[in-house]
Amino acid sequence: MRTRTLGHNLVVSAQGLGCMGMSEYYGPRDEDESIATIHRALDLGITFFDTADAYGPFTNEELVGRALAGRRDQVVIATKFGNQRAADGSRLGVNGRPEYVRSACDASLGRLGVDHIDLYYQHRVDPATPIEETVGAMAELVTAGKVRHLGLSEAAPATIRRAHAVHPITALQTEWSLWTRDPETDGVLATVRELGIGFVAYSPLGRGFLSGAIRSPEDLAGDDFRRFNPRFQGDNFTKNLQLVARVEEIAAAKGVTPSQLALAWVLAQGPDVVPIPGTKRRSYLEENAAADDIVLTAEELERIDEVLPPGSGAGDRYGDMAPVHR
Repeated sequence: MRTRTLGHNLVVSAQGLGCMGMSEYYGPRDEDESIATIHRALDLGITFFDTADAYGPFTNEELVGRALAGRRDQVVIATKFGNQRAADGSRLGVNGRPEYVRSACDASLGRLGVDHIDLYYQHRVDPATPIEETVGAMAELVTAGKVRHLGLSEAAPATIRRAHAVHPITALQTEWSLWTRDPETDGVLATVRELGIGFVAYSPLGRGFLSGAIRSPEDLAGDDFRRFNPRFQGDNFTKNLQLVARVEEIAAAKGVTPSQLALAWVLAQGPDVVPIPGTKRRSYLEENAAADDIVLTAEELERIDEVLPPGSGAGDRYGDMAPVHR
């Protein structure tokens, strides 16, 4: 797989692997298959692995650490802090206080079984703690050798600027896909490009919706969080199925799968963009990785823009949008 550079000097595979669903949110879990999927990703040249302390909670970092044991020098590990959770899974809110930043980092290092984190994100911005204080604490982790690069997730343009003034931000992670084109219109993409910050696109397949495999909410397991996501409910779901039909039509004409078309579109947005599709199965991983070889023509990109313009997705991305883009 080709490589791309986030910020000025963090080289990663052109696609990463989002590991969240291996431990929580997306229905049944199979740890053996998840580890096999991570190992297959390495075989395919994927070197960029994304996790967070909140996933599980905590167990996803442990799983990723076990899967990558003995391969540390071959991979870039990204994890996050800030969505604080208790051991029983209860949610304690967003925490960006300096003392918490330090303790969360140490805990993540232990679970991952590594001596440093390549890319450490603030998962969500804490409105009660000035971003300068949070990033200042993160910068101390860089000085201590515990972290190599800093990132933000779902931060607003003004916050990104303030953070970057304290310490260089290497990557900004936000949802971006054919049905979530907000970064193109809300100033986030323009801001990170002005500042030389890389863009990591999570959920580039629309949480699996753009694959065409989800035809009804009943296709999702009872504990799958997408059942409670506004985009997967009622009239929104029906309207969004129409978007999937358009993706399927263009993909068929191209001779690729809908998932591959969706990923190829994200990859075509610029060399500073790295999608991290999540999967817990080798078969889907292999399908996604093949998108690295798909080249969309200017005419195809124009056609996609015509039928899937910014704002075409129906429904909010989360039931509570308050923590997003602070």
